[in-house]
Amino acid sequence: MSSARRSLLTATAAGSLLCALWFVPSANATQDDPALQASSATPSPQVTREARVAALEHATTAGAEARLADTGSFDSTPYVVGGTLLLTLGAGFVAYSVRREHLGA
Repeated sequence: MSSARRSLLTATAAGSLLCALWFVPSANATQDDPALQASSATPSPQVTREARVAALEHATTAGAEARLADTGSFDSTPYVVGGTLLLTLGAGFVAYSVRREHLGA
């Protein structure tokens, strides 16, 4: 198989994969059905405003400022290690391919 045909096959496979991934549904939190949106249990604006006013009054009378809860940090170590390993593996495949091509095999 010639190198031009191999490159064309690789590009076709990559393009097919990208086209297939285009149709993977995304995970968003919005609802498309208006009937379901109308029946959702959301508090009225009056209740929300009263809750905010009460929380603000409590914070000012207690002498403390209102802050968000500390939920911790996101541990990205497995993703960094996995990405580095995959990048190294890909670079190794490219180096092997170039070496094999120069040897004439």
